This record gives sequence, C-alpha cells and structure tokens, in this order.
Amino acid sequence: MSVTVETARHASDELLAGLNRLLPQLSSSAPPLTMGDLEVLVGSPAVTLFVASNGGVIVGTLTLVVFAIPSGLRAWIEDVVVDEASRGLGVGAALTTAATDQARQRGVRSVDLTSRPSREAANSMYRNLGFTLRETNVYRYLIED
Repeated sequence: MSVTVETARHASDELLAGLNRLLPQLSSSAPPLTMGDLEVLVGSPAVTLFVASNGGVIVGTLTLVVFAIPSGLRAWIEDVVVDEASRGLGVGAALTTAATDQARQRGVRSVDLTSRPSREAANSMYRNLGFTLRETNVYRYLIED
C-alpha cells in the first residue's frame, strides 16, 4: 500500500465525495457535508484538513485545529477517520504524524486529542506515536435550537 498524505488546499467534488464516504464511519449522527461546508473548512486559517490517499482514492482524513490562547499556541486533532478497508495499514499513523509535524513547525506547545477507550487500536497507535493519556475530565455542553 502506497499512502500519500496531503493537506487539502481547496474544495473539490472529489474531496467532498471522499469525505462524505468516510464521515458515516466516524459519526452516525453527522449530516453529509455540503460544498459550502467544505469551503469553510479548507478556507479557515485555524483548520488544516489532512487527506490520505491510496491510488487516488481517499482512505483517511484528519483535522488539525491550531489556536492561540493566553498560555500559548495549542492544537487539537479532531475527526480522524480511516476507511474500514484500510485500517491497520498505517494510514492513521501517517495522518497523525503529518499533523504533529505541522503543529511543531507552527510552534505549537502541545497537541491534544480524544479517543474513546473502545477504540483500542487507535489508542495503541496514539501511545506508540508519543501521546500520553491525561488525567482530565472532558465535558460537553449541547447547544440546542
């Protein structure tokens, strides 16, 4: 398998179709992206969308969000998804390494992410890449219409 990882620089029909094919594997409740949604993502200076491809087919994606706060420049990795048929082949590691490399180049102090405990392979990969488990509570506030 020859995986390439690139950053999405512009919205395209191919990218939109690839993301919408992967999105249900990440979240059963996320609605499909529109071209407008994708344009906002790739146009945001805070967001870098990494895309992994194999033979021209999108097989994974990762979103890196970099932001400044009073204690320094920080980053979050969000919405990591690798196509079921490509899991275990290093796609997730390639995406995560590309994201942490870019964060380092941008002067980020730390990169955080969350991963459900049930995702044993993903959690093992993150530990192997140097991430450490933090003792913290993650809270969510749902904003309803």
